[in-house]
Amino acid sequence: MPILTALSYNIHECLGLDKRRDPARIARIIKESGAHIVGLQEVHSDPSGAEELHQMNYLAGLTGLQSVPGPSLERRNGHYGNVLLTRGKVHAVRKLDLSFPGREPRGAIDTDIDFSGERLRVIVTHLGLLRSERQFQVRKLLTALEQKRTDTVILLTDFNEWLPTGRPLRWLHTRLGKTALIRTFPTAFPVFALDRIWVSPASAIVEISSIRTPITRIASDHLPLKATLHTQGDPVPA
Repeated sequence: MPILTALSYNIHECLGLDKRRDPARIARIIKESGAHIVGLQEVHSDPSGAEELHQMNYLAGLTGLQSVPGPSLERRNGHYGNVLLTRGKVHAVRKLDLSFPGREPRGAIDTDIDFSGERLRVIVTHLGLLRSERQFQVRKLLTALEQKRTDTVILLTDFNEWLPTGRPLRWLHTRLGKTALIRTFPTAFPVFALDRIWVSPASAIVEISSIRTPITRIASDHLPLKATLHTQGDPVPA
């Protein structure tokens, strides 16, 4: 069966533990991962200054991937939120509003992507910090998932769930199948599995693991999470 790889990565606006804001370093991590689909969180894109300040365009340019923006917050100097990068052909894009009253705006990118003859539904999101907020947001995701568009669903997320038995996790495990608990935060000493990748059907998953290298340990406060999965289409180009 053909193999496809997906990455979920909270890049912390490209600000590393060494206090350097280095989009080129993040681009190198993405490129070396070999991922065909990349869900990024905490991307800040400033169109008014140097090229590397528009992080979405800069990362897409250096990696050669197509970008789909999913800003959740407009700032004085640009926009901030989720970004999808992909080698596949984007067939449809939907934006889900997951904002909880009184909290930071949140959203999700909900796309259909063609890969070598197979259509995948790929969702990228970053959930809130409060338990009640995450419960509200997962209910909205589950409502969206009731509309079946493809046989395969990939959810790439900074889930922000600190407890392995949290109710929102259980809800998504019931709907999409149980996903691996991989510790990705903080990078210096990962003890929390804040980042998650779900693939439905779960039988398509070959492996899920974090990328732990000298560069990923300092490039952001989260480690990138990578999933390898089988696809039903033709071989996916490397």
